[in-house]
Formats: sequence, structure tokens, C-alpha cells
Amino acid sequence: MVRLDLPVLSGHDLPLQAAASQWAWITILREAGWRNPAIFALEYTLVPDGKYPTQLDQTVAGYDHVCHIIKNPSRICLAGDSAGATLQLSLLLHLSKSSHSGKRLPGFATLISPWATLVTPKNRNTPSDYLNADSLHLYGRQYAGTATNLKEPLVSPGMCKDREWWMRASPLEGFCFMYGSEEVFGPEVRDLIALLRRSGCAVRVREEPGQVHAWPVVSLFLAETQAERTKGLRDLTKMISQAINPEYELIDGV
Repeated sequence: MVRLDLPVLSGHDLPLQAAASQWAWITILREAGWRNPAIFALEYTLVPDGKYPTQLDQTVAGYDHVCHIIKNPSRICLAGDSAGATLQLSLLLHLSKSSHSGKRLPGFATLISPWATLVTPKNRNTPSDYLNADSLHLYGRQYAGTATNLKEPLVSPGMCKDREWWMRASPLEGFCFMYGSEEVFGPEVRDLIALLRRSGCAVRVREEPGQVHAWPVVSLFLAETQAERTKGLRDLTKMISQAINPEYELIDGV
């Protein structure tokens, strides 16, 4: 029987899915007290090879697979950066539409620099960030497929202004957001955080001064020292441990 005390369903645009990166995070999770964490790396079709709802369907299938193994969704932590984090937000909104949503919601969601609203004038270039707003809007339109879909919350989660829907969609222990103060998505991420808090959701936030898009992931490859490379993952792990107790008494099959 599989015995996992922290299953993480991870969707990423940047290479956090690389074996070395996953092993680094597993090591940090174990140091934090998790006995047997596991990362389920979600691979989804990129545009232009696929568009909505292909990627959301793949994300739902990945979540269903993890739930089949774990049995107890409250032990699952969603994780993602950039468009991967967008898909995790879309997944939560999707799950909350089910009559059995309360039984299927994960325990926590960790979102690194989510692309909250695909096309918006608030996504603006900054002097520091490496992303380009015009290119992002092109990719966003390719993913949505139609102008109508760009207004659909399951496609562009930042378009959901329904507080009750977000409350139903909230993981049992809430959300964690990590992003850089200088990134293109900053204004929309702040707006989403404010909306979630007004909706009554539990939200933990780490806005890193002077940093760019997906800084915890970028730091793994570009930072000079080991401490700097793993700082983001250690901060993320600390917030996960505060939300889901590593000392949970594990029972076979749950």
C-alpha cells in the first residue's frame, strides 16, 4: 500500500520538473519533517499544439490520478508556477462546481507567479522582468481559442469575481502565493490575493522585493550560492508545513 504523507501535484512552465530540481525539493521537504513526500509532475500540452480545454482536462486527469492513489485529498498540495499555477487555479474552480466538491478539494495550493488573467492591460512590462506582455497576450489568446473564452474563469481565473465561487474553490487550508515585486503579473496577482481575502479564503503571501517572475524557480539555476538557490523552495516548504502538519499520523491507503 502506498504511504505518502505529502503528495504534491506539480504543474510548471519553467523547469522545476527537471529531476535535479524535484530531488532538491524532496530533500528540503524531508528536512522539514515529511517522511515520504512525493511529487507528481503534471505534463500538459503547450500552445499551439493544444488549446482550452485540453490542458485543463489533463490537469483534472492528473488530480484524479493522485486522488486514486492517496484516497484522502486533504493531504494533497497543489503546486505550480506561471501557466502551471493558472491551471491549478482553473482546477480548483472546476472542482468546486461538483456537488461533491468538499470531498475532493486538496489541502493546500502553492502558486508561484500565477498568470491570473491571460489578457489584461495590467500585465505590463517592467525594467527588471524577463517576460514580455505582448508575447504573453499572444500565447493567452492561442490558449483560449476564442475572444469569448478569454472572459471564462475556467480559462482565465482572474476573470472570476464571484466571492462565493472562490470560497467554494478554496483548498481546505487555503492558498500560498509567491511572486516578485518587479514582475509583469504583479498587479493581477495582488488583485487576486485581495479578492480571495475578501472572499474569506486563507491566504499566505510572499512578495519578494526586487525579484522577477517565478523567482524561486529561476533562483535554482541562476543564484550564486546554495543558500540563495534553495531559498525560495525553503520558504515555500515552510508555508506548506504551516498549512499541512508533517506530524500527521499516516494510515495505510489515505
